[in-house]
Amino acid sequence: MNTDEFRKYGKEVVDTVADYYDDVNDLKPFPDVEPGFLFKLLPQEAPFLPESFEAIQKDIETKIMPGMTNWQSGNFYAWFSSSSSFPAMLGEYYSLMFNVIGFSWLGSPAAAELEIIVMDWLAKLLGLDKRYLSLNADGTMSKGGGSIQTTASESLVSCMVAGREMALDRLRKGGMSEDELDQHRHKMVAYVSDQTHCSGEKAANILGCKVHTVQTDGLFRLTKQALNKAILEDKSKGLIPFFVCGSFGTTNTNAIDDLSGIADVVEAEHLWYHVDAAYAGAALVCPEFRSLAQGIERADSLSINPHKWLLTNFDCSALWVADSTYLEKGMCIKREYLPRNEGSRVMREFSDWQIPLGKRFRALKLWFVMRMYGVSGICSHIRGHVEQAKWLERQLIENGNFEIMAPVVFGLVVFRINPDVLNLQGNVDSINRVNIEFIQRINSEGKVFIMNSLLNEQVALRAPIGAVHGSQKNTELLFCVLVKHLNALITTF
Repeated sequence: MNTDEFRKYGKEVVDTVADYYDDVNDLKPFPDVEPGFLFKLLPQEAPFLPESFEAIQKDIETKIMPGMTNWQSGNFYAWFSSSSSFPAMLGEYYSLMFNVIGFSWLGSPAAAELEIIVMDWLAKLLGLDKRYLSLNADGTMSKGGGSIQTTASESLVSCMVAGREMALDRLRKGGMSEDELDQHRHKMVAYVSDQTHCSGEKAANILGCKVHTVQTDGLFRLTKQALNKAILEDKSKGLIPFFVCGSFGTTNTNAIDDLSGIADVVEAEHLWYHVDAAYAGAALVCPEFRSLAQGIERADSLSINPHKWLLTNFDCSALWVADSTYLEKGMCIKREYLPRNEGSRVMREFSDWQIPLGKRFRALKLWFVMRMYGVSGICSHIRGHVEQAKWLERQLIENGNFEIMAPVVFGLVVFRINPDVLNLQGNVDSINRVNIEFIQRINSEGKVFIMNSLLNEQVALRAPIGAVHGSQKNTELLFCVLVKHLNALITTF
């Protein structure tokens, strides 16, 4: 393909993208296909001779699009939204054009420096403590700062590595030899709650350490008391606590852990403290939500996913650390083929802050979003979704046939059928089966796509509102669909 052909086909792709977004709310959020459908439609081997763009485009329209889950639909409620905005796409186009592998400043000076700038912009936009900024007031590099990772899961693994290095350093200073350290590594324990995202347990599995899942309270929060008790129990068994993950907005309910209380315990025990704010952290762009995050400024690290609620296309996960010493100690590998900037002003080597060596130029799309929406536009985006979630909560309560299962603080509404209307005498298993059937009826119709969770062994429906291209009309449609199928279900009892 030459540049003339690229211009022609590129414009056609842009038109296809624009047409898709014009019609996305009219498409079924989940496709009518069965597992293995595409294996029957595409050949088993790559073509020997080149094929035309037109042939591929036809297959996109007739074979790929019919099997796509339309995450950008305003009627998609299965999981937290995957943000997508046109400014972010434009930034992504430029990233594709440069196609750098930005593992170092020498790999691409502009890519490295823009990431530093953009992450400081975002930290200030969120009201984060100055110790998470990369640039000091005099323009020099600080010990802390931000980096763009692929996902919050990768961020968590990286920070758990940093926590391990901090613990090992503490043990060395306590007199342990390297041989003794090797014998004690299997005793190291990371702490998560029963509401922490599954990436916490996966990170512990990757590191080969133990994980202690701490039970949350009645509001699904990890508390100071429960964490302290778990740590004391493990220390009495000869285990070595080293890492704690707190949550600002859990996946199941958007619960906010006792961030200040956890910090008290962590500081007393000299552990690494990571806060997962992947979804709800975006709300901190609005000053009215910042009081909910008291204690987050005491975390050693925290992560927020702009690709969830900040108008930035996947993947883009923002990670900040207050001090990168142990992160770099765990991640830095030096080789002669990876020369470093050693001039009068040493710049950050982002390969020392992440699992992969290479790094895409993700800062561009975040830069585009912050400039083309501005602070006012981003805040309006967040507030609009919170207002829609509050509206849905009110409708469900006023209807009387639904039960709200957790406080609605951000854009997530968690609910189930009110057990009183089912006449099942409190039989939990039967109530759960009815709610599962309720979800199946809704999804079978195809107007909306919604999923469930499990809270204290009770099935609950989750409706996260956050689609960039959705509106109040989509939320109203969701409520109508819920009422319609519940009324039909009730008649069977």
